[in-house]
Amino acid sequence: MKNKNDYTEAAQQIIVSLGLPRAQQNERSALCLLALLNLTPGKEWADAENPLIGITPIMDWAREHFDKEYAPNTRETVRRQTMHQFCDAGIALYNPDNPDRAVNSPKAVYQIESAALALLRTFGSPAWHHNLAAYLAKRETLVAKYAKEREQNRIPVEIVPGQRITISPGEHSELIRAVIEDFAPRFAPASVLVYAGDTGDKWGYFDAALLAGLGVDVDSHGKMPDVVLHYAAKNWLLLVESVTSHGPVDGKRHTELADLFARSTAGLVYVTAFPNRAIMGRYLAEIAWETEVWVADAPSHLIHFNGERFLGPYNSP
Repeated sequence: MKNKNDYTEAAQQIIVSLGLPRAQQNERSALCLLALLNLTPGKEWADAENPLIGITPIMDWAREHFDKEYAPNTRETVRRQTMHQFCDAGIALYNPDNPDRAVNSPKAVYQIESAALALLRTFGSPAWHHNLAAYLAKRETLVAKYAKEREQNRIPVEIVPGQRITISPGEHSELIRAVIEDFAPRFAPASVLVYAGDTGDKWGYFDAALLAGLGVDVDSHGKMPDVVLHYAAKNWLLLVESVTSHGPVDGKRHTELADLFARSTAGLVYVTAFPNRAIMGRYLAEIAWETEVWVADAPSHLIHFNGERFLGPYNSP
């Protein structure tokens, strides 16, 4: 190879070929892989070695051989965002010289796994693609592994009896599920789910045809609320924001939603959902008037922020 960039680009290509996720397809991970192989500029891939090497020595190696300066506080990023995934993928071994070494030991080291080393020594040769296919056939790629784990960990949400969707795990998704399964039956019985966001996939569930039938044509989901429910009995659209760390229906958000759903033939009801009253308390000063607040740990109650009546749409002046 001609220059240092050729090495890092080749290492990134290998990382992609081995099926590591996008978050590891970067220069940092490429340099870690090269350090594991002690593949300094001027060497061929066939010259790859398998030294025992720790996180700080990896960073020092990158600075010495590839002029890449890493701040000391980058150490955890290298460990958690590259080396952890290398080990999960079976590309690297953790403390192979002493598996009983304490997890937080400053003597912790990594080493390229033997089958991976044999494969990478053939990179760039006529045998590479055949060897890669044979290697991958025996190993589930990390991308596939993570995808399977994510699917196993997804949260099931029953949108109507007998019909479920799944959304990404997490506190925010748990609150979305509570809105659909606990809030809706109590305050909008027999309502139909139109939209449910997903922290992993913004379009967790979207009945675009139903929304279009109510006069709303959404071509960008960037400003969609977390949950949209159609309460057919009253012809209301309930626009629900689920708040675990930020984002109640404040004055600005109220205006955004009013603009987004301006053509709706259904009345608009604005709702902010919180997991508990402690979190709600942080946002009381921000919540817009003429909106509703629901708290998941007290699901049978609804808080009305001003108004001459209970739950229902307000006409703009």
